[in-house]
Formats: sequence, structure tokens, C-alpha cells
Amino acid sequence: MQQTRWHVITGAPCSGKTAVICELERRGYPVVHEVARAYIHEKLEKGNTIAHIKADISAFERHILYQKIEIERSLSKDTTVFLDRAIPDSIGYYLLEGLNPDDPIQKSGLWRYKNIFFFERITFEKDAVRSEDDRIATALDGLLKKSYQMLGYEIISVPLMTIEDRVDFILTRISHEIVE
Repeated sequence: MQQTRWHVITGAPCSGKTAVICELERRGYPVVHEVARAYIHEKLEKGNTIAHIKADISAFERHILYQKIEIERSLSKDTTVFLDRAIPDSIGYYLLEGLNPDDPIQKSGLWRYKNIFFFERITFEKDAVRSEDDRIATALDGLLKKSYQMLGYEIISVPLMTIEDRVDFILTRISHEIVE
């Protein structure tokens, strides 16, 4: 397992992760956008429906897991990067879907993330890419926390605040690092 300087932004769907990642990027920090969101958006633009995209949920979750692995392999472990979800998030999604989580659990041992920033939930809002509802978001909130905790991570809870305040909260916690 290789220690990295990567910081994971995670939490239930509709917790403000994407907005914070975009603000970090706007401020000049290296970021990795959420793989599933990008993949679903791309498929929707090609005329697919969410139902079609997720028709084979096992294949869908496996695809997302391996896309995250491929992206993370391309990153320098010595560079500070903010990830909108990381490999361990797949554990929670596999569990939610009733899939065997052995593969994402094993793959979660490839790298050790510097920090796990877990976002408190905001009011749930549906969008074109989000297939979950409030009930599923609540279940995922618990499953994602358990996924990181079972891997021995200390979770840093990010409270409800403005986007700018959340970014400042995160940057304050990593201010001892030299951000490239």
C-alpha cells in the first residue's frame, strides 16, 4: 500500500461534493471529478436512459470501480489532489446493490489516502444524472462511512456551510502541506 497526498471528498448523493470540487478546481487545485457522474452524463448525452445505463448493475459498478482505479493509477502519489469519491466508495455502492464487495475491498488497499472529508447531507434534490432518492441517499451515507472506517480511516466531518466555507474548512485542515 502506497501513502498518497490525495484527499477524498465523499458523502451521500446530494451532499455538495461536486460544488466543492468545482470550487477547489476554480481556485487552482488539482481535482478528479466523480467518475460515475461523468460516465452517466456521457451516456445520457448519447441518448441512453438511467434505467438502460444501470440495467446490469454489477457491470455498471464494476466499470466505475475500474475507471477509478485507472484514474488513480495515473496520479502522482506525491501530488496533492482532491478526489470526488475514491475506490473505497465502491464498497458502499456494492453493498447497497447487494453485490459482493470483495473486489472493491481488495482494490482499496492499493493506496492510502491522506484525508477523508465526509460531507454532511443537504436537502436532497434530484438531477438528470442522480438516480438515487432520499431513502437511498440516507442508506449510502451510512454505508460510505462504514466503508472508510472498516479500512481504518479517520473521517473528517464537513458540516453544512456555504461552498466557500466548506472549501476553506478543508484547506485549513491541510494547510500544513505544501500544495502544488
